[in-house]
Amino acid sequence: MLGFLFARQTGLEDPLHLKRAESTRRVLTLELNKDRIVDRIHGNGVNTLDIEAVEGKYMLSGGADGVIVIYDLENSSQKPQYTCKSICTVGRSHRDVHKFSVETVQWYPHDTGMFTSSSFDKTLKIWDTETLIPAEIFSFEGTVYCHHMSPIATKHSLIAVGTKDHKVQLCDLKSGSRSHILQGHRGEILSVKWSPRYEHILATASTDSKVRLWDVRRATGSLFTLDQHNGVKSKAASEAADSAHNGRVNGLCFTGDGLHLLTIGTDNRMRLWNSANGENTLVNYGKVYNESRKGLKFTVSKGCSPEFVFVPSGSEIAVYALFTGKLITMLRGHYSYVDCCEFHPDYQDLYSGGKDCNILAWIPAPRSPALDDADDQTKSGGSLNPAFEDAWSSSDDEG
Repeated sequence: MLGFLFARQTGLEDPLHLKRAESTRRVLTLELNKDRIVDRIHGNGVNTLDIEAVEGKYMLSGGADGVIVIYDLENSSQKPQYTCKSICTVGRSHRDVHKFSVETVQWYPHDTGMFTSSSFDKTLKIWDTETLIPAEIFSFEGTVYCHHMSPIATKHSLIAVGTKDHKVQLCDLKSGSRSHILQGHRGEILSVKWSPRYEHILATASTDSKVRLWDVRRATGSLFTLDQHNGVKSKAASEAADSAHNGRVNGLCFTGDGLHLLTIGTDNRMRLWNSANGENTLVNYGKVYNESRKGLKFTVSKGCSPEFVFVPSGSEIAVYALFTGKLITMLRGHYSYVDCCEFHPDYQDLYSGGKDCNILAWIPAPRSPALDDADDQTKSGGSLNPAFEDAWSSSDDEG
């Protein structure tokens, strides 16, 4: 680190290079933090987490008990050991609590005054954070598995909703009504994600083994369907044509720049796709354990080089290098299945929730003198562990 700082001070190193190198180091040293406790509120499994992007201070959780909790992640005491306190809860005694399992929670992308939740009780609720009263409730005929708001949209305020009835429904926050329906899947919609690069592009995953990308401005269906074989006819008769996986597809995640899309299926495979043309990049992640019968919430790091993928894997969290497929490590700490994980890009922290009702905090290990020595050796021509080498390029067009 001293070597990096000296190079930065003398103008030999780009500031982004230093930032990305340190972010990468922090992710590679993630460990369970026994000094940071997250209040245990849920009486059943934790299905979903979301950290707001405005201040990075508050986290939402939704559980199989129908309860929603807001946590304050900030260490106001400045003590090494502290608890992330629950500051408000939509509990079982609340008049508007979800009747069944909460599957997705999400902060309104532009401020913390509103958040959304969807549940197996066939509803999507828009909450006022101050009053904890729903400002709007959308009801559906089929079970609601997931929903997502665009993190960057300025020209629309649509919430994409995945349900049991094979249709992707778009709810408009401005009008308070369902604007239109996207039809094309032949199975239940288990995951939906808006692109963080183009506000009108939406990805959807289904039990029909397909992943579709849509431009919601078009009235003529999806842009294209992802094909794991890149148009080459499969020799296996059991593999469906134009299928992304050989089983249910229950997880989607865009990379931070929106250039790539990750998908996970019950065929125990994870695939990385070029989101512009739908090409399978053929990165081999090996067997990615996935027995979830509903949506699987996984996440990608931000600000690292290379980036990393965090995937619930039984009672553990598997960490993969995004572009090589290499399994970096397994994070162990939960006592039962992990259902969701959420990455905090400001601090390179990771939070995970599982069926053991716990939310665990994973933080970077403190920098050791050995790593500082390694940085100095690198600056003086020495060698460094390849895992810590930065592959970042200053070209904005690369990738």
